[in-house]
Amino acid sequence: MANLGNIYRKNGTVHGDSEKKANLSNIYRKYGTVIALFVLVLIISIMNSKFLSMYNVLNVFRQVSINGLIAFGMTFVILTGGIDLSVGAILALTGMVLGLMVASGTPDLIAIPIVLLLGALLGWFNGVLISKVKLQAFIVTLATMTMFSGITMIISDGIPAMGITENSPILNFFSQGDILGIPFPMIVLLVVFALLLILLQKTVFGRGVYAIGGNEEVARLSSLPTDRIKTSVYIISGVMSALAGVILTSRLSSSQPTAGAGFELDAIAAVVIGGTSLAGGKGRLFGTLIGVLIIGVLNNGLNIIGVSAFYQQFIKGLVILLAVILDRKSSR
Repeated sequence: MANLGNIYRKNGTVHGDSEKKANLSNIYRKYGTVIALFVLVLIISIMNSKFLSMYNVLNVFRQVSINGLIAFGMTFVILTGGIDLSVGAILALTGMVLGLMVASGTPDLIAIPIVLLLGALLGWFNGVLISKVKLQAFIVTLATMTMFSGITMIISDGIPAMGITENSPILNFFSQGDILGIPFPMIVLLVVFALLLILLQKTVFGRGVYAIGGNEEVARLSSLPTDRIKTSVYIISGVMSALAGVILTSRLSSSQPTAGAGFELDAIAAVVIGGTSLAGGKGRLFGTLIGVLIIGVLNNGLNIIGVSAFYQQFIKGLVILLAVILDRKSSR
């Protein structure tokens, strides 16, 4: 009986330890990125008290608005198991078209919807090649990234369009305006986040996105319109990139032919840091928002404490690598 009692106590201890580990694992999966963001903010604010000033906090949100919009669209794409390397090129092309239209006298209220429609058209082009023609997303978007960048150079002759916002009050408001002290780019970011969150979490379309990422063949056999959903996520990505292009053009008051270089990498990094699996089917839009803020806080904080730009690149790459390793460990 004594032996049985010892065995019971040992088993109970092992079971209790397993429960604790499982609970800690669940907490990490749900709140790991939020905890990481909090720790990062705490460390940087200790090193420089100006970091948590209201001016700088609002400035961080203004800075992350562009990457945030692109990353939201990228989240939909990656959840289906795809990738979109053309987002930076779409941003540059739509921004250049916007700049040339406004410079030629086209009213803001006409130019902005046109470039958003252009972003949707470019995203649709990617989506059709991937869903209908059945080409690999990586190859398609790599090719269209080069094509769209080439078109930008052709229509601009490689020359920036300057002074875009001088006679464009609405476009100027996109970067300089505020509502009740809140920068307008931040409002755009949060409103778009709320709308896309509802689309992803509360609609049949959103459930289809997760289903395709989990197992596309099973989703197809379940009568889901897989081709239509896959095309739609690239359209969403294109529109988000175009909207980011509008904000960037407004902020710079110019359209730069190379404006979108590297934006696809930052967007993918934010999605991965936010916990979305590159294999598809697993992830949350809220996690992407936190990932965007982590990258934004990291960039802003390292600038404030005076870290060299060369070291910043290394640190950002290290953070992305750690996020991928932790994601792989969590999946196992």
